[in-house]
Amino acid sequence: MPLNTYLKKQTNMKFLKILLLIFISSYGVLMAQEEVEKWGVFELVLEGSDVGNPFLETDLHAVFFHKDTTFSPEGFYDGNGVFKIRFMPTREGTWTYKTFSNQEELEGNEGEFFCTPAGSENHGRVKVAEQYHFEYEDGTEFMPFGTTIYEWTFQNESTKAATIETLKNNPFNKARFLAIPPHKEKYIDGGELHLKDYPFEDTGKEDWDFTRFNPEFFKNLDECITRLNEIGVEADLVLFHPYDKGKWGFDMMGMENNLRYVRYMMARYAAYKNIWWSLANENSFIKDLDDEDWDILFKEVQEKDPYGHLRSIHNAGRIYDYNRPWVTHVSLQYYNAVRVPGVSPLLRDIYRKPIVHDEINYEGDIEKRWGRISAEELVFRFWNAAIGGAYATHGESYEESDWISHGGTLIGESPARIEFMKNLMADKPWKWNPIDQYYELNMAGKAGLYYLIYFGEEALEDWAFVLPNKELKSGAKFKVEIIDTWGMTVVPVDQVFEVVPLEGDGYKVRDKDNAVISLPGQKYIALRIQRIKD
Repeated sequence: MPLNTYLKKQTNMKFLKILLLIFISSYGVLMAQEEVEKWGVFELVLEGSDVGNPFLETDLHAVFFHKDTTFSPEGFYDGNGVFKIRFMPTREGTWTYKTFSNQEELEGNEGEFFCTPAGSENHGRVKVAEQYHFEYEDGTEFMPFGTTIYEWTFQNESTKAATIETLKNNPFNKARFLAIPPHKEKYIDGGELHLKDYPFEDTGKEDWDFTRFNPEFFKNLDECITRLNEIGVEADLVLFHPYDKGKWGFDMMGMENNLRYVRYMMARYAAYKNIWWSLANENSFIKDLDDEDWDILFKEVQEKDPYGHLRSIHNAGRIYDYNRPWVTHVSLQYYNAVRVPGVSPLLRDIYRKPIVHDEINYEGDIEKRWGRISAEELVFRFWNAAIGGAYATHGESYEESDWISHGGTLIGESPARIEFMKNLMADKPWKWNPIDQYYELNMAGKAGLYYLIYFGEEALEDWAFVLPNKELKSGAKFKVEIIDTWGMTVVPVDQVFEVVPLEGDGYKVRDKDNAVISLPGQKYIALRIQRIKD
């Protein structure tokens, strides 16, 4: 092609691009992706007026259509005259949309985008499954092995990067953290981690305008949630906390401001598939809010989240009523519930929902009693939760590594054992539950097929092969493995076991030869018993 012809063609292309940009700008649209992966984030960016208070005075939402499916997410103001609407497409194919607003520039924008199939690592949001468990939207099982990193989003970039790298190489697939910072000296002017941005605009760092959000603060939170999403970690986002103690007043904004904040968070983050909503951490320590207020806030979250992400609340001394219909699962802080077997099944019967023990004390060496249990004890509590058909959340609080606050790196011994446990639990094609929760407190699995028996602190030297007879008939055969849950070993027993009724007990079966399995006589041993196909 001659040079002058090439240059003329390039000039024409640039001219067409300019015309296209002018056309797009005339309708207020700054950016919108043409293709988005299923359960990804479609972001519509609009240019409008920032006269007055756009957080208060501008109403904006869009309606998204795909065949018989409709969503209507709200938009939010993102500063500098920019408004955004984020949407999570749930079906493949072409979606069309139209915006509605009381601001002329934002009203009546129409368009479409194409939703492509989800990638191999994208399973959608997590939802409740089979009453007591979880799975992704595509039906893939999700077992929450959570960890606690309350303040990781407020750290410097090197610490945040280290946190992501640590999570990549550890078993944790859910991270629990605060949406807004606690009042600490290190976060204010002159502190070692002086925050450049805060959640609200101010006239002096302690005189907040709760009607005006600071978009720059939330852009950091956007990035952190996205980074977790990219590595397959659920973001258990804590909306309220009591750790201001009145100094910043984020825990006593008043219900009108609380509701506005909730709506902003729903508009900004509900489109992220990896979001879980935790209304509060240690909610009863927030003296400005009672249970009726939490009811109102829960219902606001439920109404304004178009996708129905998981919702719960974390307790202190007073336990919120998890039976309320807007609560999807139990997020419990009650240490004694996992110090012994048998409590989790009781909680399942009370609430009829998944039980997540979201604080069970932390592995560490600090002075606070909640932060100085041994790694062995933490792993023991994880097993007690799992055997009861529940889930537990990890934390580490060493003087040398304050993971629960800052993230960064882990130095404890529990994560490797938790990963070993996670792999054992995942090695089956179904969700598991207590086998006979009223009489067999240390046994879970699937009756007739699979049994996991955890002896915990009992240092047994042998175990007679006896099982509940539920779903079992004479002649069923099994193989057995001895598991050292601390040493992380699995040793098969060189024997096949065949069951017959146990004489004098109509609820149990035994091995036909009255076999007894030799055990190593140490703590934290488990047995895995699996049916052999006939």
